Amino acid sequence: MDNQKLKNDLIEKVQSYNSDVDINLIGKSVDFARKYHEGQIRKNGDPYYTHPIEVASLLADIRLDEASIITAVLHDTVEDTDATLDDIEKQFGKEVATLVDGVTKLNQIESKTVEGKQAENFRKLVLAMSEDIRVLLVKLGDRLHNMRTLHHFKDRVDKQRRIARETIEIYAPLAERIGIHKIKEELEDLSFSFLYPEARESIMKRLSFLREEETGLVDTIIKTLDKQAKEAKINAKVSGREKTRYSIWKKMQRKNVAFEQLSDIMAFRIIVDDIGECYHMLGVIHSHYPTVPGRFKDYISTPKSNGYKSIHTTVIGPENQRVEIQIRTKEMHEEADLGVAAHWAYKQGKPGNNKGDLKKFRWLRELLEILEQDSHAEDFLENTKLELFTEQVFCFTPKGDLIELPAGASCVDFAYAIHSDVGNKCVGAKINGRIAPLSTKLNNGDQVSVQTSKNQSPSPTWERFSVTGKAKSHIRRYIRQQQRDQYMELGRAMVVKVFKQEGFDFAEKMLSGLTGKFKVDAIEDVITGVGQGNIVARDVFKAVFPDHKSDQQQSQDDFINNKIPNVEQFNKAKKINKNAPMPIKGLIPGMAVHFARCCHPLPGDRIVGIVATGRGVTVHTMDCDTLENFADTPERWLDVSWGEGKDAPETHVGRINMTISNEAGALGTLSNIVTTNEGNITNLKITNRSLDFWDMYIDVYVEDVSHLANIVAALRASPEITDVERAKGR
Repeated sequence: MDNQKLKNDLIEKVQSYNSDVDINLIGKSVDFARKYHEGQIRKNGDPYYTHPIEVASLLADIRLDEASIITAVLHDTVEDTDATLDDIEKQFGKEVATLVDGVTKLNQIESKTVEGKQAENFRKLVLAMSEDIRVLLVKLGDRLHNMRTLHHFKDRVDKQRRIARETIEIYAPLAERIGIHKIKEELEDLSFSFLYPEARESIMKRLSFLREEETGLVDTIIKTLDKQAKEAKINAKVSGREKTRYSIWKKMQRKNVAFEQLSDIMAFRIIVDDIGECYHMLGVIHSHYPTVPGRFKDYISTPKSNGYKSIHTTVIGPENQRVEIQIRTKEMHEEADLGVAAHWAYKQGKPGNNKGDLKKFRWLRELLEILEQDSHAEDFLENTKLELFTEQVFCFTPKGDLIELPAGASCVDFAYAIHSDVGNKCVGAKINGRIAPLSTKLNNGDQVSVQTSKNQSPSPTWERFSVTGKAKSHIRRYIRQQQRDQYMELGRAMVVKVFKQEGFDFAEKMLSGLTGKFKVDAIEDVITGVGQGNIVARDVFKAVFPDHKSDQQQSQDDFINNKIPNVEQFNKAKKINKNAPMPIKGLIPGMAVHFARCCHPLPGDRIVGIVATGRGVTVHTMDCDTLENFADTPERWLDVSWGEGKDAPETHVGRINMTISNEAGALGTLSNIVTTNEGNITNLKITNRSLDFWDMYIDVYVEDVSHLANIVAALRASPEITDVERAKGR
């Protein structure tokens, strides 16, 4: 292949929009790449150096600056050859060296999995493009050329699909987020051809058939719109185009409809001179044709986060066809094609304003925040996919600031979008002036006000209804940290208890030599492992004092010899044990301590803890039938108590079984009795229906066992309720 021709073609393309380009430096970069890639061959048989030159040519198509073009030519030299960043900096300057470093993949990655390497590389890409968005532009050019040549890997279908999946989940959304729709659409279509070739082929055949069936319709619509523009004295250029195969397929999936049911396969674009004419043309169209409800979007007054501006409307147009129309200015059209690249493009020999407008890419700052929250690369990658690959809704703060969120976002997502501190402390919200639960899904145009409290912290339940990566990463990080703290607190109490039983005082330094034995990295991990149930507290003691003879073994023998432990047997064991039971006060329910749903233990009940591997301790009432299942594993039993003082949990769930008369007002009476006695029904289930009576159970928030007993007594006094008892564990 003629190296000189490739070099000349690239230089000529760059000179076509930038007459001030240093052609010698670009030529030097091509020679550098050829020298260091000498002997390397691509899958199609071409010399490897042709790939970076093709990437540079792709970036020249969107008129990128000189440094970006040179970076594209050199982007693989550090990763795949003996060239170093120092070599590049000496010959091409620090700016190019920094960009090349940002594009270069990590060479030493600890993760052994493909997914782990992918995640680590993406972490680095996000960090690099946060410093200079041109890193992403070069990366997108590299990915686009790789996708164009991916068909050469015919013997590696698995590799084709993996790369295509990565492209459609990460790189195409990134291209969309920075507004380069031309690259985004080609990446999607190429990925589509490898992931769903049969579906793509089917859509292509149907589009071909549609063209034959509707010959002349597109021209008719264009001529009609053009005529209406001229009559209104608007200088407009009208064009029509088919939607991409992937966008058609995605719409079929989202709406669960067949191809024949789609009525907006074509989109028409009207380019005018200024913003005033955009709205003038919109008025002309709406005065001639009825609009389709819900299909009007004004991205001029409310631009997308990537800077995209246009008016979208769908009308019942000529020949009663649904016609989707986009109206924009020439500048808006260029921005729609080039996106952020327009800020780096050379116009009349001068670089564009490339710094100031990039601040509007709020999503990039949010990716960095997710990166700070997620210590695991795979978590970061997953949260990033959530952040990128979504439709949007637009909401407003009380001051009128626009917040763009994914479709399905809740008030919690809105709070985190404002600021992470607002998200962490949110306790409630108002939507359009009305109080709403934090889980409420937001709609376009909602005005949302978030209430906060300094005493609030993220709830594990928030993750169920949050959809943004930023919200999920903050919530998960808090939960992980709280769980670790709780497991450590529980584990330390369990270890201290065992040491005291054997007559020793515990100090963490005793565990300094045990990390290897328990296959952990630090002493804290040993203690945490005990709290999680992955390490047995007595095994820790035995590891510290391997020759010690336990005087307290009899308490465990009692459990072994008696298959079904009961209160008397447990009391016998406690007499042998000289230490008081371990209090669970201060431990957050749902973290290291879980209350068994089979028996719903309440303060005042005699309780016992069962250590569950990886989950900490599950607390049961002493007479819970489920305990029979653990009779043969006494090492999992833990003597616990509720503890005293203000740190004890305020409310718990108690379950009541009852039989209620099947008559009007009975449920109202039930609810009123519970409320009058300061309880709160959280769940109700009817388990059996007959003509005269219903069997059911209710879950009630109460303070302790006495509170529940009062509610049960009040229910028994009601004539509509024939049988009431507290539910026992089964």
